[in-house]
Amino acid sequence: MALIMNSIARNCFYLNFRFMCPSSYLSLTQIKTLYSPATLGIDGFLQSRKRCKEQFTNYAEKFRSKMNEFVSSNDSMIFTEDLKNMVHLAEPTDLKLILNMIQKFNSQNTELRFGSYVFGPVIMRMFHFLDAPKEALQCFNDPKNEGFFDQMISHQILLDLLYSHEMYDEMYKVFDKSQQKQIGMTKFPKYSVVIVLAACYKQNTPKSLEYASKLWSDMASSGSVPVRRACTFFAGLALKQGAPHIAMESITSQKQHYVSIRNIKVMALADMGRVEDTFPILRSVLEIDSPAQSDKHTFFEEAIERVRIAVEKVDNKDIKKKFDEIAYALKDRGLIDSSKTLDQLLNMEIDRPRTSDQNRGQSNFAQKKKPLGPRPKKRIV
Repeated sequence: MALIMNSIARNCFYLNFRFMCPSSYLSLTQIKTLYSPATLGIDGFLQSRKRCKEQFTNYAEKFRSKMNEFVSSNDSMIFTEDLKNMVHLAEPTDLKLILNMIQKFNSQNTELRFGSYVFGPVIMRMFHFLDAPKEALQCFNDPKNEGFFDQMISHQILLDLLYSHEMYDEMYKVFDKSQQKQIGMTKFPKYSVVIVLAACYKQNTPKSLEYASKLWSDMASSGSVPVRRACTFFAGLALKQGAPHIAMESITSQKQHYVSIRNIKVMALADMGRVEDTFPILRSVLEIDSPAQSDKHTFFEEAIERVRIAVEKVDNKDIKKKFDEIAYALKDRGLIDSSKTLDQLLNMEIDRPRTSDQNRGQSNFAQKKKPLGPRPKKRIV
């Protein structure tokens, strides 16, 4: 429950910040993204945008007019500061101007550039904030902008924007381009892999399972180890596509004490008809949890019902009796969660602290400082 409330609070903050940075054209319809604004650095972008708008309070329109003149003139240049300011002042009606400014800036003699400012992530945050997936994709794919977005975080922000608009096929193309470039010396950037597998899960088609399976196979062949969220998206897709054996295999390397992993394992075994193999997993939480424990190791009600259906198919009195005893004990101890589903858990927003990368174009995630004294218990998902 705490996780859900935190997610709602973050989304409210994001929307309120849009009101603080007003745009008469900007749609305030809330969209579902996978990564939080903080994780993508968008909250930092909004702070910079707010400061920039305050500095240009009485000069913004004149500055826009000047930039339009510079873009159309062969004798004028677009400087780093020009583009930086325009990106932070941008409204939806400025997108065409900015696309032209980027083209011109990128085509200018690079020998005249002495700064180290990396525009890729900042521009992608602007597109994300303005909710402009088509323009972002156009800018990303423009041959004239080759190399402009060669940062892993730029690709991740674009993928998240496309994900929020269910542009899954476009996401696969962007990810394929990322793999070809091998930015950061890796063919499988872990955070991009997560969101691409999330797209496969959302799309939920035989074709998306085929794409995810090939990606998984390629990662295994190269020795790349996917993070848990990637595993659960792939496994969840396999379950929805009637391939429990794939789901079971994809979570082999994961620890069972995670809520998502143990529920997927039980559901996969039940779907394969291996009912008795679910019993030790179901019993395991009874051995861990005590009645007084506040943070319990639970199973979703849908997982228990899946096992119940499998038990009925077996039509064995002894097996049914064992299951009924386990199910009763789980219910009696409050270890069956009817308030949440696996789908809800998988689609929860990813929020991690990260270092500032606005000027570096990196995607490192910072580690939280360890608090003094005992740490509060957290529910492991």
